[in-house]
Amino acid sequence: MTSKQPLARFAMVKERHRKTLETALKQGKVDEQMQGLCSFIAGTRGFYTSSCCSGRIIMLEKRGERKTETFFHRKWHRTVDEDELIDGLAEGTSGEVWLKVDPFILHIGCLNIWGANAILAAMKNAGVKRGGIIVAKEGKFIVELQGTERLGAPVKVGRKILVQKEYIKYLAARANALLERNYRRLAKLEQEFRKVLE
Repeated sequence: MTSKQPLARFAMVKERHRKTLETALKQGKVDEQMQGLCSFIAGTRGFYTSSCCSGRIIMLEKRGERKTETFFHRKWHRTVDEDELIDGLAEGTSGEVWLKVDPFILHIGCLNIWGANAILAAMKNAGVKRGGIIVAKEGKFIVELQGTERLGAPVKVGRKILVQKEYIKYLAARANALLERNYRRLAKLEQEFRKVLE
């Protein structure tokens, strides 16, 4: 295998992901907090993004143990107020409803190990604690980065709401604080990437 083959293969994959990102941006399918970061990475020579989520607050309904039995009841890629949570709880559900905060997650493709290490160094400088190389082969290195701001609490079973209004107010404030911290971390990560990626 010549050294050009991995480079050509990487260029082809990068271009495919660039077009996918471009389409997703036009259709409004990229989280606002990820748009600048993903567009910047797409414009570099040796990197691309394959998937991302900026972080979110969700109400998740579990009707069984399998993933196929779990459904989004409500989802916000922004902070919420307690009335939104109360409205969500008032709607009909049959399973167990959890209020959750999920942090950002980002997958970055890199041409080589040096690029992957540059991503991990920027991650460390941004204070992001969870990340690593999940694919490592010639011409294809994938780095996964995740935030750590998480929350999970059961709030309803069937038609029975398990929490009182005062606790819902607390959960809203706590979830918002975590999501805002998550977004600040993501902004710092973008700053660090812009220093080192070309």
